[in-house]
Amino acid sequence: MDDRRFRVTLTRRQAYEFLATFGEDDRQLLLDEPAPLGGGHGPNATRVLGAAVGHCLAASLLFCLGKARVDVGDLGVTVDGTVARNDAGRLRITDLKVTLAPSVRPADRDRLGRCRELFEDFCIVTQSVRTGLTVHVDVAPSDRL
Repeated sequence: MDDRRFRVTLTRRQAYEFLATFGEDDRQLLLDEPAPLGGGHGPNATRVLGAAVGHCLAASLLFCLGKARVDVGDLGVTVDGTVARNDAGRLRITDLKVTLAPSVRPADRDRLGRCRELFEDFCIVTQSVRTGLTVHVDVAPSDRL
């Protein structure tokens, strides 16, 4: 697969627990719903989406700061999300607040300005979530049990 396409495969292990495999390198992540629905053995999709937004923003900021020759030590990222019911009574992620805390020398703080203006626009995940994206769904039953 080229760099513009990706595949994630989820394999059910038990109950609501799935093992997600990412692409050709076989990296894996255990996903599960919290109790009482699941066993809480891993993050659920809501938290993974929050992590994806946070990671993408952090990577975009780091890239921009690198181009600006600003040395970054640690980069703390916190994503606070809100889940609420919509008008139809369905739970939806209604809000994500991402706080990025780069450790930089005091002398470099003045050089953060341009990156603050630009970096969000280069975050693929955040901008896709903000504008909405097309999701095609197909249910293809199998006879395997």
